[in-house]
Amino acid sequence: MRGGLLIAGTTSDAGKSTVAAGVCRWLARQGVRVAPFKAQNMSNNSMVCSDGSEIGRAQWLQAVAARVEPESAMNPVLLKPGSDRRSHVVLRGKPWGDLVAGDWAHGRRPLAEAAYSALAELRERFDVVVCEGAGSPAEINLREGDYVNLGLARQAGLPVLLVGDIDRGGLLAAMAGTVAVLDKDDQAHLAAFLVNKFRGDAALLEPGLETLTGMTGRPVLGVLPWLDDVWLDSEDALAIARWDGHRRGAGPTLRVAAVRFPRISNATDLDPLAAEPGVAVTVTADPDVVAAADVVVLPGTRSTVDDLNWLRARGIADVVRARAEAGRPVLGICGGYQMLGGSIHDDVESRSGSVAGLDLLPFSVRFHEHKSLARPSGDWRGHAVTGYEIHHGVAQRSPGEAEPFLDGLRRGAVWATMWHGIFESDDFRRAWLTEVAAQAGVAWEPAATPGFAARREAMLDGLADAIETTVDTDALRGLITDGVPAGLPWVRLGQDSR
Repeated sequence: MRGGLLIAGTTSDAGKSTVAAGVCRWLARQGVRVAPFKAQNMSNNSMVCSDGSEIGRAQWLQAVAARVEPESAMNPVLLKPGSDRRSHVVLRGKPWGDLVAGDWAHGRRPLAEAAYSALAELRERFDVVVCEGAGSPAEINLREGDYVNLGLARQAGLPVLLVGDIDRGGLLAAMAGTVAVLDKDDQAHLAAFLVNKFRGDAALLEPGLETLTGMTGRPVLGVLPWLDDVWLDSEDALAIARWDGHRRGAGPTLRVAAVRFPRISNATDLDPLAAEPGVAVTVTADPDVVAAADVVVLPGTRSTVDDLNWLRARGIADVVRARAEAGRPVLGICGGYQMLGGSIHDDVESRSGSVAGLDLLPFSVRFHEHKSLARPSGDWRGHAVTGYEIHHGVAQRSPGEAEPFLDGLRRGAVWATMWHGIFESDDFRRAWLTEVAAQAGVAWEPAATPGFAARREAMLDGLADAIETTVDTDALRGLITDGVPAGLPWVRLGQDSR
């Protein structure tokens, strides 16, 4: 089996990443050597591959689904927003520079060339490449120079499967409208639809799907159900925004408040905590919620100094200091770690020079042009821990009493580490939660449940199962192997003859 497919979406967060992961696992279970690909990601959730390259977290997860080693070619362009108008660019896994909004038209040409080259490289080495689009192909204001959606499909000769989230409402209009706003040559690549996140009686949906096919001349390949237990690594912070409960344990609940920084990054660090029975994770910008929680986490951020200023303006910095003085647990990860020291000198990220930190731990931070990308491992009290590092800021220990904590420090109830991903180490996570629960005065105890990696594998297999049972897999396989179907009709928008 050889071929390729581009999975696009009617909107951001329509389920493109999830469907791509499911298709990768479905193909891998058949013995197909499959690779994921996304030409350009805009996300502050990223991962370090074994070769030291940085890619979007979603493509890393899709590689896990495909049972292949993640690599930079799978996400050749990663844009990490530092403000509403400026993004740090990671090209083939390494820092490339910054792009501001006014430079976009000219600056993306070398990025497009790198993306096309990476896809061609993967297609030489793998049987199938499952590509993921970005945003929506209906964003026709961005069509000129596009190399992620229909621009990629046309350049590489790929059929496009359009995925939509029916739980949001208005899906049939969004699907028909997406086809209709595309020009004739782009429409020729949009081959089929897939409905995502459906709950209820599928028979009630069938008349609408038949009408959609009649209007567009394109089939609906299936209706994926709402999957309660699937919360795969997201490209952005939308995943943690959906945490609305927790897995109940046998004993007391440990309440964890994660501060929602404006430029929060690597929010997936908190997924293993949210999955732990008896732990309730809330993401918040409310100082009262931060004050009331048993444990507070200052997560990573793409803009440490700017988000520290925001923390102070919101009144959360004062709450964090009060918690530390009262011996109530606070954990800082990467950017959150950097905030906990005495000072930060940053001429790289924010270009703010020297600013005061929260002064809760004895260290200072200096930002360097060189980005640290690593996959460290270690142990804490006999428990093995693995993680990954992505940062420009480097901490330097100052005189003062504190004990080591992984690569960082711990003093009293204040903990800090640069390492992301530490809570995926099951024994460490449960031991650390037990200790901070005791500091918080909560009699929480870990439950005997599957580990985090095992749960992720079960979710990926559950996705593949859903594709096998609810999607016309013969038609899907035909798209992948046969390419763009011939004779797809042109859908006119009103009287537009184009």
